[in-house]
Amino acid sequence: QVQLVESEGGSVQAGGSLRLSCARSGSTYAGYSMGWFRQAPGKERECVAAIQSDGTTDYIESVKGRFTIYKDGAKSTLYLQMDNMKVEDTAMYYCAADIVSIRAGSFGLSIPYWGRGTQVTVSS
Repeated sequence: QVQLVESEGGSVQAGGSLRLSCARSGSTYAGYSMGWFRQAPGKERECVAAIQSDGTTDYIESVKGRFTIYKDGAKSTLYLQMDNMKVEDTAMYYCAADIVSIRAGSFGLSIPYWGRGTQVTVSS
């Protein structure tokens, strides 16, 4: 059973940076597609960044050039580097994994593996 554990989020002022991590365990399968989702109050959960097993990445338009998704060399830890953050980035952030491709902009309805989420708050 795959387990995903996110690092603690945090609070940052607009324009600041924050890095999230997600440790994956429970499986040695190297072909997972992984993604970072976020859900703000009253909004749907949405994938903001995804990375495939070959390292290909994609992002939603609103975070392009500001967020970077990447994995460590052993591919067991996923990261999301968030720079030049905006108030609208405030949300609960979730790490997810699937054996089929996760796409930026998707809602993750069929994704089987999720972390518990971590709160990110950006203040003006």
